[in-house]
Amino acid sequence: MNEDFLIPEEDKLEINLHDMQVLEAEYYLDKFITTAPANIKEIIVIHGYKKGQALLNMVRHEFKHERIKEKVIPYNKGITLLFLK
Repeated sequence: MNEDFLIPEEDKLEINLHDMQVLEAEYYLDKFITTAPANIKEIIVIHGYKKGQALLNMVRHEFKHERIKEKVIPYNKGITLLFLK
């Protein structure tokens, strides 16, 4: 089993980007990751997909940050998991 899936709840954070414009969401997500404590190893990004896929595409395909080790796309189309270094 992949060790990333054994991350304790206290080392995870969640961010909701619903109803944001792409540039606003990108700025907010970047700031969120940059200021996340060092113990945080997973961020659950809620971006939705039913009102359009601009946020989904930004998070999954365009967004970059030096702390991101891996992006995981789960069965739930409305979220993306970011595993941090």
